[in-house]
Amino acid sequence: MADAADAGVEISDNPAEERFEARIGGTLAGLAQYLRSADVIAFTHTEVDLAHEGRGVGSALARGALDAAREAGLKVVPVCPFFAGYIRKHPEYQPLVHEKGDGAP
Repeated sequence: MADAADAGVEISDNPAEERFEARIGGTLAGLAQYLRSADVIAFTHTEVDLAHEGRGVGSALARGALDAAREAGLKVVPVCPFFAGYIRKHPEYQPLVHEKGDGAP
């Protein structure tokens, strides 16, 4: 899906587990849990393995997941504080934010 070459992080969607995964060298380094409906995705929880904290894994994960949401035409509900903060710091993702209400998962 997305590859953050600067951090050596590969981001992929794992719909069976309802999460985006960040892998470094094939090893799971972080994840972003979500709930999804037909046209909305709500990011509910993000975590990065302690061994990989401070290396840009969380940012690569948010960027990859938000880019995938945009490509799929989804609106985003940033329930997770990390995603909410990332969107505040990166206004290019603000148009993706779903107006609370109809269609939220």
